[in-house]
Amino acid sequence: MTESARQTLLTIEGLTKAYPGVVANDDVSFAIGEGEVHALLGENGAGKSTLVKMIYGLVRPDAGRMVLRGAPFAPPQPSAARAAGVAMVFQHFSLFEALSVAENVALGMEQAPKQRELAARIAQVSEDYGLPLDPYRLVGDLSAGERQRVEIIRCLLQDPKLLIMDEPTSVLTPQEVAILFDTLRKLAAEGTAILYISHKLEEIRALCDAATILRRGKVVATCNPREQTARELAEMMVGATLATPSRAEATPGAAVLEIGGLTVTPANPFGTALRDITLTLRAGEVMGIGGVAGNGQDELLAALSGETRTEPGAIRLKGQPIGDAGPNARRALGLLCAPEERLGHAAAPDMTLIENATLTATIRKGLVSGGFVRWPAARRFAEEVIATFDVRTPGPEVAARALSGGNLQKFVIGREVMQSPEVLVVNQPTWGVDAAAAAAIRQAILDLAAQGAAVIVISQDLDEIMEVADSFAALNAGRLSAPVATQGLTLERIGLMLGGAHGMHEADLDEAHRHSHPEGAA
Repeated sequence: MTESARQTLLTIEGLTKAYPGVVANDDVSFAIGEGEVHALLGENGAGKSTLVKMIYGLVRPDAGRMVLRGAPFAPPQPSAARAAGVAMVFQHFSLFEALSVAENVALGMEQAPKQRELAARIAQVSEDYGLPLDPYRLVGDLSAGERQRVEIIRCLLQDPKLLIMDEPTSVLTPQEVAILFDTLRKLAAEGTAILYISHKLEEIRALCDAATILRRGKVVATCNPREQTARELAEMMVGATLATPSRAEATPGAAVLEIGGLTVTPANPFGTALRDITLTLRAGEVMGIGGVAGNGQDELLAALSGETRTEPGAIRLKGQPIGDAGPNARRALGLLCAPEERLGHAAAPDMTLIENATLTATIRKGLVSGGFVRWPAARRFAEEVIATFDVRTPGPEVAARALSGGNLQKFVIGREVMQSPEVLVVNQPTWGVDAAAAAAIRQAILDLAAQGAAVIVISQDLDEIMEVADSFAALNAGRLSAPVATQGLTLERIGLMLGGAHGMHEADLDEAHRHSHPEGAA
């Protein structure tokens, strides 16, 4: 749909929402046209989540108004928003693994039809929009990308006029991102408006027609993102020049973490078994481990953190077998981990930041004496993490669940980095984090390595891995490829490794690359 032919679908005028100690949205105004893909940009804590929750009926504004298709719009709850034609795909999936695709879709409908009729509609709509799904498959058997499709199809069955998408590509492969973008462009061509939240600015530039940029709850700019560079967009978001992570050249030292023949059966029936994982990590080295979500990343972190016990000799830290040691014993020895799931795994949602800091730092920061927590010391440590990692929060007494996802991520990573680990294993360190915060976290990882720590970065963001890692290994179906140096590594070679080229060394990869790209081929 051309810009000149576009009619305004949703108008937002002066929306304001305040919480104790913070104004989440301050007099926010902008408009979204029919068939427009509109980006909502801002650093973590800028107010994006609060704004879309007001549009979707999860939060009521303190002031301001909305107009949808010419009529006042103030949904008291999500069901009212859906009835008015507003649908939302959340960053965190809300699916039951033990149920089928059709059963999960039915749970999200006000009046679900019979299963056979619903299954036929799912199959038809998914085929029409290039997102094929088998309605009878168990969700637990689906990849992360397929689960994303379930959430999208559930929304499309409502025939939405406005589709809100929050970080929709965070768990997708590049191929799945291309399919999703084709779908969104088709929806937009049919007149559906899309409000798109993402920290991946090159995606914003490729997909979106317009962008509204929030900073500390206020609208600070509107633009056509295609006319801006990713750096310019990031600098509009933060209001400052963006720093590029840098690291001095260094030679890795002695081996500090050795894994040999690590094989683990997952406790979760939908988990991925680890098979004969072998690697050596040296002091000062950053190793990147890539892979599509659901290929054993969570299981590997659990085995390294001590949440899953293994044969004693399967994991050695500075030569000492620790496979049967628990998390606290490993922390005492210098092996620290930060899992992907922030709320419930990396942090206890209803505990304060002081309490969450204490949960993992009691040993290395000496926060317990005589069986009692040293609360003044715990507070000082939490405040130090907040200040050093620019965590946007009214104070350390705030509950973890009150922070935006990106700010909680900064706190979790900072909490581990500031305990001076000898080995740090982190899964998805910058997931859902804005460009400036991502740069700061990556710099903290590089600084840690420069001080002699060994770091494993498990990430689905290949750009992130190439920016910070010295070596790269791919995780596929629970198997880990042989690590290769990231210097000179191409996306084609990475693709071979992600596709399951297990045990291939650099010479093997070169040979496979030559076969897949013969001379003279287009």
